[in-house]
Amino acid sequence: MTEDRPAPPSYEPLPEDWATALFVVAHPDDIEYGAAAAVARWTGQGKRVVYCMVTSGEAGIDGLHPEECRSVREAEEVASARAVGVDEVVFLRLPDGILEYGVALRRAIAQVVRQQRPDIAMTINFRETFGGTNLNQADHIAVGRALLDAVRDAGNRWIFPEQLVGGLEPWGGVRAVWAGSSPQATHAVDVTDTFAAGVDSLKEHRAYIDGLGWEGWDPEEFLDGILRAGGQGLGVTHAATFEVFPLGWG
Repeated sequence: MTEDRPAPPSYEPLPEDWATALFVVAHPDDIEYGAAAAVARWTGQGKRVVYCMVTSGEAGIDGLHPEECRSVREAEEVASARAVGVDEVVFLRLPDGILEYGVALRRAIAQVVRQQRPDIAMTINFRETFGGTNLNQADHIAVGRALLDAVRDAGNRWIFPEQLVGGLEPWGGVRAVWAGSSPQATHAVDVTDTFAAGVDSLKEHRAYIDGLGWEGWDPEEFLDGILRAGGQGLGVTHAATFEVFPLGWG
């Protein structure tokens, strides 16, 4: 008698009929645990992808003072973005580790949305867990929740009107928010051909990875495990998964 095993989840392909995306995350390295391989695919198609780091991850390395850590991690993120074809990285430099969901965070993100004018806004998982009992980090949750509101705030002329100077106008053109590696992911994108670029992007975070003290940790093996699981649900070797939050009515 064989034990019945649950079937792997099945994912819908992500739409790719867009030109510009804004990827907003709390820390340098957040994008690189799977989603960067998708970014490499999209920049390879000629799409424009802009990164926005809400903090600089300055509280992320125990043995490095935040003032020094900030510059190290910003430089690593710029190099990491370049590895997947992204040459625009915005740093908001809000305090690492103590972000709070609320009006101030919505305001900061809405301004970037208005400036960059994306079709799609992205972030990483901001559910309470990564699945099971593995708790998510507070900054991730705050940024994801604020992004959902900020993309709508950005389209309303009477919300944060002080931003509308120097020709800056409201932007209500964000069609959806996508959250990478969510435990409630419904969609995925084939990254088989850009897997290696995703690995190269993660490897650029040398100081951070060394600071974690993960002895024997292999970035390629780690990403292979994540992206093969996504690939099973899309019928390909490697795939990055996303939860999709459509905007608009109906």
